[in-house]
Amino acid sequence: MRWTVGLAAVAVLGVSACNKPAEKTDGETAAPAFTPSQTPPKRKPGLWEQRVSTGDFVQVSRICLDEATDAKISFWGSQTTRDMCEKNVFSARVAGGYQFSSVCDMGSGGKTTTSGTATGDFNSKYLIQAESSTEGAAAPQMNGLHKVTIEAAWQGACPEGYKPGDMSLPGGMKINILDLPAPPKT
Repeated sequence: MRWTVGLAAVAVLGVSACNKPAEKTDGETAAPAFTPSQTPPKRKPGLWEQRVSTGDFVQVSRICLDEATDAKISFWGSQTTRDMCEKNVFSARVAGGYQFSSVCDMGSGGKTTTSGTATGDFNSKYLIQAESSTEGAAAPQMNGLHKVTIEAAWQGACPEGYKPGDMSLPGGMKINILDLPAPPKT
């Protein structure tokens, strides 16, 4: 289970926005430059249900977010691993949604290269599709190519007894994602 939570976070890394203007070709007038937002979208505060699929394995969890927690644990996991990544790119797409890519050294979790897209309105639902390739992980099942899909839907206000960062996992287990240790540095 920890492997899936970790893989989902690693699979959706991305931080800084980038901007590339439209290019001109001989004899053509370039379309106006697309200027993506310089900040990633924020999720609506409240309870989010997340369906994480990796191959045949599916895990459904719920997480309680407020603005401060969302800023700390973005939907692609970037803030907690920023200092481990030699590359971390996030940008808006002309066709809508966002794209991201990263190369991160997760210590005993191996070196992971990830790319993917995120679409949706981030107020009611979003979809992340990512591909990660890991090598050098201490746990052999983490190595190799992994496809991850995360479908998330806003459920309403956080239930009584939940604080920001609280996540309910299958089997009734409840953790606070803000209390999880960062992967060890190498």
